Amino acid sequence: MRAGLSLALRHLGRRVRAPSRNSSGGAGGRERPAWSSRGPGQPASPARDAPVREVIQNSKEALCLLQEKNPAFKPVLAIIQAGDDSLLQEVNQNLAQEAGLDIRHISLPPDSGEEEIIDEILKINEDSQVHGLALQVAESASSSRVLNALKPEKDVDGVTDTNLGKLVRGDAHECFVSPVARAVLELLEKSGLTLDGKKILVVGAPGTLAAALHCLFQRKGSMTMSTQWKSPQLQSKLQEADIVILGSPKPEEIPLTWIQPGTTVLNCFHDFLSGQLGCGTQGAPLTGVIAEDDIRLLAAALRIQNLVSIGRRWLREQQHRRWRLHCLKLQPLSPVPSDIEISRGQTPKAVDVLAKEIGLLTDEIEVYGKSKAKVRLSVLERLRDQTDGKYVLVAGITPTPLGEGKSTVTVGLVQALTAHLNVNSFACLRQPSQGPTFGVKGGAAGGGYAQVIPMEEFNLHLTGDIHAITAANNLLAAAIDTRILHENTQTDKALYNRLVPLVNGVRAFSEIQLARLKKLGINKTDPNTLTEEEVSRFARLSINPSTITWQRVLDTNDRFLRKITIGQASTEKGYTRQAQFDIAVASEIMAVLALTDSLKDMKERLGRMVVASDKDGQPVTAEDLGVTGALTVLMRDAIKPNLMQTLEGTPVFVHAGPFANIAHGNSSVLADKIALKLVGEEGFVVTEAGFGADIGMEKFFNIKCRASGLVPNVVVLVATVRALKMHGGGPSVTAGVPLKKEYTEENIQLVADGCCNLQKQIQIAQLFGVPVVVALNVFKTDTRAEIDLVCELAKRAGAFDAVPCHHWSSGGRGSVDLARAVRDAANKRSRFQFLYDVQLPIVEKIRTIARAVYGARDIELSPEAQSKVDRYTQQGFGNLPICMAKTHLSLSHQPDRKGVPRDFTLPISDVRASIGAGFIYPLVGTMSTMPGLPTRPCFYDIDLDTETDQVQGLF
Repeated sequence: MRAGLSLALRHLGRRVRAPSRNSSGGAGGRERPAWSSRGPGQPASPARDAPVREVIQNSKEALCLLQEKNPAFKPVLAIIQAGDDSLLQEVNQNLAQEAGLDIRHISLPPDSGEEEIIDEILKINEDSQVHGLALQVAESASSSRVLNALKPEKDVDGVTDTNLGKLVRGDAHECFVSPVARAVLELLEKSGLTLDGKKILVVGAPGTLAAALHCLFQRKGSMTMSTQWKSPQLQSKLQEADIVILGSPKPEEIPLTWIQPGTTVLNCFHDFLSGQLGCGTQGAPLTGVIAEDDIRLLAAALRIQNLVSIGRRWLREQQHRRWRLHCLKLQPLSPVPSDIEISRGQTPKAVDVLAKEIGLLTDEIEVYGKSKAKVRLSVLERLRDQTDGKYVLVAGITPTPLGEGKSTVTVGLVQALTAHLNVNSFACLRQPSQGPTFGVKGGAAGGGYAQVIPMEEFNLHLTGDIHAITAANNLLAAAIDTRILHENTQTDKALYNRLVPLVNGVRAFSEIQLARLKKLGINKTDPNTLTEEEVSRFARLSINPSTITWQRVLDTNDRFLRKITIGQASTEKGYTRQAQFDIAVASEIMAVLALTDSLKDMKERLGRMVVASDKDGQPVTAEDLGVTGALTVLMRDAIKPNLMQTLEGTPVFVHAGPFANIAHGNSSVLADKIALKLVGEEGFVVTEAGFGADIGMEKFFNIKCRASGLVPNVVVLVATVRALKMHGGGPSVTAGVPLKKEYTEENIQLVADGCCNLQKQIQIAQLFGVPVVVALNVFKTDTRAEIDLVCELAKRAGAFDAVPCHHWSSGGRGSVDLARAVRDAANKRSRFQFLYDVQLPIVEKIRTIARAVYGARDIELSPEAQSKVDRYTQQGFGNLPICMAKTHLSLSHQPDRKGVPRDFTLPISDVRASIGAGFIYPLVGTMSTMPGLPTRPCFYDIDLDTETDQVQGLF
């Protein structure tokens, strides 16, 4: 055995006081009793060291086996100690070091009360880096309240009611047993004593230790009694006992003669629950055949063994397991009530309960109210060795202006998988913009009996992520115009002196300014040493106002902000320019949030965002403006995914919300990555891409999957009979206007003609090598003949399967067939591939998408678009993927062309760059990045009941 254990043995040997020749047994001096094998202070013999060495070696070997599959795993034991016992700390440390564990000592004042001790316990309970917790406090502070403050799963000493209860019931394999009690039993057995039929007396032991000893000896056939030192029958009990176990110091008035010669006596009251050295009568500690040194050290070793067992359980918890999820019951009504009535009729689980059910630790969530929480990114580090689950994308055919229910299908699918098939599954959805919520489309929480709840919290504000994006975006916009103003009105020297001001007589560069100097090739750190030319280069960005691409944003549909003039106040000294507002979710910061994979990566992406070009044609970034750190601070909470739940209590991540027609239209990479770890190898993560497969799905594959490195297993393609009739030549569909009879009555011919769009979208998915399952979102006006026709034609077009879904009216039960089809398709090998090589020229990548996905004959770039392509290529951005900004209402650039348009040329009116997000986005035809309100917006129906404080009218 190495030095650590040997040192621990020596320390314990030194700790016990040497005996006095005239030690007193109470009534008078006596020689040491005949049953004493050795005096305190004598070194432990090799035979007595052997049990300790064996336990430590076994613990070490068990830990090595765990670390073969988890190399970075190292269990941590926290010891809360009231008082300063440095020797005891060193013994603990040496034993832990020998076994390969870590010890964390928390030292409290000796007079610490219950509240102080409990506060420390609660902190350790929630620390995911600590696996076990032990107390070294005075017995007077070891109340039931203190002991039961420990989490049972971290209770290495087995003192909580939960662990003791399992031991009493005979479930020793499911609990942690007192190391002191185990040490007593093991040393007695190793001494050669037969325990069956023996009378054992436990004197003065704390209740937790006495209970553990009773259980252990009872299983060995012993008759065990407990008593206190003040018991009137103590003398007779001591004289009848074969084995006496001392659990606390013997009072001086109790003579040793009460113990019969030949009785085996054990002193275990200096256990590691007590920071005090136990001694017997004045001058002579009570020891027996088995001395206190042996028990103390073996108990410490067995505590280490318990910690390894805790570590094993902890690792097992991190591995894939079927969730013990309490699903919420649905009682669907007919006719189906409004979405908000259904949402309000279901009481969601407390979000911290849901988090625990799916394997999140307490310190991995930040609770917002009762029903939503942010999830910290630290969970990815904890689960880094976990195998990902299956990855499913929900896309759709070209939709009507009403939408075809991709969010509803997504929610219905996960409700079916988890609540009805008992498969771990997670939905990952985008956060809705308030523009559509108060405009035309309404909310995006799903609908009917397949919703995210509470739907009003989902649709309104959530945890403030979009507000954070708005603040960050507009801070950067303000920085751009302010910098131009100050450069226009100040000399180089004045500008420099304000950028690098004197503070207490000293000028110093900030970290971000040092980074700018490095970018400029100026290798200086002292502001006073720059030359005039270097001062000018550092201080002036020389932004060309005509090249500014960064716009201010607002999360409200407001058509009158599409073109504005800024700087009209006299304080801006004549600096005016035309600008515009975009909808907040069109901000590049939203795209950055959706594509980043860490806080560090987000900061770098924010810094890389190009906002304009300088007068020499070189890009100007947020980093150049010195605002990167501030943007990151504003986004530090927004980067954490938001946890919510479905109507049936299954988990949902709601995170990021870029539009699919003017951005890439997918929820965040981080939400998907965390969910894939949480569901485990056999679980499913279902995420949704905006609008039709030609838009959201294509960007999911070519942009999001490139950024994440994740490979999808299945595409679920959502179709409706209504949309297929529109593509088959049916009358136009307008939001807010009742549907024509062609959509509410059976019309097989329209459905058959419209299936060309479904077939085209299946072919688009097949370009990427991923199996397709068609989900037909059934409405009450659809007929059996129409449903059967769609499913048949979808299979003929190459779909793995096509399934009618009734989740809107029945919840998860109505999508069980879809869930089974998705599970089967996921077992089919995915041959995923990207559509194009990013090293191709920008124009060629645009042309590839136009031809292969939209079916265009060719593309045509405007002079402005071609100029932008040339500029971005010259600036080194030509190897980025493409994010097409195009109408979602047609495969072409013309919204009125339904079905599968052919023989058209796709016009590219402009090309912009989101360098931080990592893509180039061409604008097809005329695309607005700020929606307007209709004649009758949704806000006419939205209200607050001031009596009940309930929101009304959301859908």
